[in-house]
Amino acid sequence: MTDSTMERYDVAVVGGGPAGLSAALILLRARRRVVVIDAGEPRNARSTRLHGFLGRDGDSPADFLARGRAEIRQYGGVFIEGVAVDARPQDQGFKVTLGDGRELSAGQLMVTTGLHDELPSVPGVSERWGVDVVHCPMCHGWEARDERVGVLAVNAMAVDMAMTLKQWAPDIRLFSNSYEPTREQHAALAARGVSVVPGTVAGLDIQDDRLVGLTMANGRSVPCSVLFVTPSAIANDDLLVKLGAEVQSSPPMGSRVVTDRIGRTCVPGVWAAGNVTDPSAQVIIAAGDAARAASALNGLMIREEIAGATALGE
Repeated sequence: MTDSTMERYDVAVVGGGPAGLSAALILLRARRRVVVIDAGEPRNARSTRLHGFLGRDGDSPADFLARGRAEIRQYGGVFIEGVAVDARPQDQGFKVTLGDGRELSAGQLMVTTGLHDELPSVPGVSERWGVDVVHCPMCHGWEARDERVGVLAVNAMAVDMAMTLKQWAPDIRLFSNSYEPTREQHAALAARGVSVVPGTVAGLDIQDDRLVGLTMANGRSVPCSVLFVTPSAIANDDLLVKLGAEVQSSPPMGSRVVTDRIGRTCVPGVWAAGNVTDPSAQVIIAAGDAARAASALNGLMIREEIAGATALGE
């Protein structure tokens, strides 16, 4: 396909989760020609409920995305199923290449590819992920209220998480596993009423498709009905790295792509929003972040259009 016959869009949004759909909606309502490229692999695919999103609390994540897609189509947005594996600058924008070889052209890029979680290598954790193994007190604390809650320690974040969860449940156990709290942390945990279970966790005890406890290496079973973990959140930044965007590592949290306050990366014409830039952002925050970035992007495009027209008139 030659550049002259290639599909041309004002903005290519790479990533069709809440952030990408939010950005696309704002841009489409501004009468921009927008394509959304999405691989169909949302981070919360295993979750059954969306929480903390005003007006949508308790919704199915799949239904939420389906409604968002319908809204995008209503405004003329185009969806392409696939992975953007490469993007290269060209005259007045970028050439984007998909994994199957298809190509398209866009004046600006909005990358909202999110992140992936690197889970602890404890048997059973990945299988129960999103069910009764979760990661965010603000997302799942209400559902864990008054349950027997465990926190699997893999880094220092687990200590703060365990103390935070005491707000929702009286019975909190921190399984030290591979991380040994400091003396000061032990004192803080005791003051908060959090029990520390020493030793290595060998696996999860599942009965009737429900988590009922954690099995220790010595064979002991400790009751637990909800397990919180602190995975490393790794930005899905392959495309952005190829384009030259700055990536910041922030252990133990993971990594994120660096932008300014309105979503611009250090690469002209390349924007990013959502979890790829902020691993801690809940769905409503990621969507709002992307809406703000899209509004700023549209304003920049207007200024560029004015500058171009002025230059032609001189």
